[in-house]
Amino acid sequence: MKKIKNVTGKAMLKAEKTFDTLAFQLRRKLNLFGPLHIMAYRSYGTPTRLYVKGRVLVDKGIAVSEKDDRLWDNLLNMYKRFNSREIPGARVELCLENQKHEITTDEEGYFVLNLAPEKPIELDDIWHTIDIELTDSPVPSEGEVKTKAYVLVPPPDAEYGIISDIDDTIVRTGATNLLLTGRNVLLNNAHTRIPFHGVSSFYKSLQLGRNGKRNNPFFYVSSSPWNTYDLLYHFLELNEIPQGPLLLRDFGLDENKLGSSDHMSHKFKEIENILITYPTLNFILIGDSGQQDAEIYAEVVRKYPGRVLAIYIRDVNIEKHTRKVVTIFDEFKESGEVEMVLVKETLEAAEHAAQCGYIYTEELPEIAKETQLDEAGDEGV
Repeated sequence: MKKIKNVTGKAMLKAEKTFDTLAFQLRRKLNLFGPLHIMAYRSYGTPTRLYVKGRVLVDKGIAVSEKDDRLWDNLLNMYKRFNSREIPGARVELCLENQKHEITTDEEGYFVLNLAPEKPIELDDIWHTIDIELTDSPVPSEGEVKTKAYVLVPPPDAEYGIISDIDDTIVRTGATNLLLTGRNVLLNNAHTRIPFHGVSSFYKSLQLGRNGKRNNPFFYVSSSPWNTYDLLYHFLELNEIPQGPLLLRDFGLDENKLGSSDHMSHKFKEIENILITYPTLNFILIGDSGQQDAEIYAEVVRKYPGRVLAIYIRDVNIEKHTRKVVTIFDEFKESGEVEMVLVKETLEAAEHAAQCGYIYTEELPEIAKETQLDEAGDEGV
């Protein structure tokens, strides 16, 4: 059965690639393109190597959301995001401290590059800027096409890093219910998507840590598609949730994932890459019981013993999922490898973090206050 599934998947992948190629050729022949733009994704690196990822696309004119946007505006913007027109074979130039590199976009319009600076980057800030410019394209572009990429490099005195899921961990999505998820994703924008109570202040307290320097790095690993990057970035910004690299997944088929769980393989791979990149940094992992976060995090603990300080899992109140998490929780409690805490509310996770010395106890009243304000805001919706 698995072999048949792989064969079928590869056939679908080949058909998708053929269709994309023919569609691109037809649009180019009919000149059905418009202005181009570069979508640069926030990423991460070290003083000696920076990972940069982005995509060259037709600019669909996706508007930055406003509080009073209509449902139709949200739906139209989401349609534009998923009806993307990528530009394969485009050349982009990346400039870091007068050091220039060129790379060609792949068949989905993506470019990925690991830059090695001539000398280690000075860690005067946690974020570092790389200038990106489109230098050549298989389709006409109007004027200069430029942007900036932001790469996070944790300072050597960071106490720990935080790896967090997004859907049903930070923002209410209903990821276990297809219809509810579709409604929340398609009909809401960054203003109308609702964060869980107290998340902003709790995450700020983790970023602050115990050294008071606010330099503990955040990484957001999600199975949401790259098409929603701008929406998620704007949501974090509006809700004052610490910025960090957003590590999403490709919406299309991927031969590397055929025959495996897309959600689990993607998230584990991204988390593993982070741990490998920062071998001396330990992490706090935050997720929810809705999908496979507990299983993924448990596998991380088994493969990288001693690297995980604590695991916080938000309970989405689905009994069969909760039972799975409790089983893993009991296994860790018996072995003493790491503490996994199943919580209903953000404040419960914050209280545990304070008890363990990861955050200041003095932060708890602020988290409780924000929780109350969030609840009051919900009642007024």
